Amino acid sequence: MERLAPPGRAAGQSAAGAAAAYRWALGRTARAPVTSAHAHGVPDLELLTAEVDAAIVQLGDPTLPVDLRDFTLGVHDALGWVCGYNDQQP
Repeated sequence: MERLAPPGRAAGQSAAGAAAAYRWALGRTARAPVTSAHAHGVPDLELLTAEVDAAIVQLGDPTLPVDLRDFTLGVHDALGWVCGYNDQQP
């Protein structure tokens, strides 16, 4: 999980975001990590990609605090891999 951190940053929040994304994608938690959208069981691809899109929008906000940015980046990278947008697992 150390790979999730941007250069020069600890992986803490990025790893936490990725872990939250994986738990949600596996249906182990009902609330999405970025939007808090509620899923019953395992979210479908439409809901997963909507969460990736929400992460992209949030990452585009220049006022987003650094710790929340790192968390959101972890979510984005993990769900991007789950959805097949990236071949390299974060």
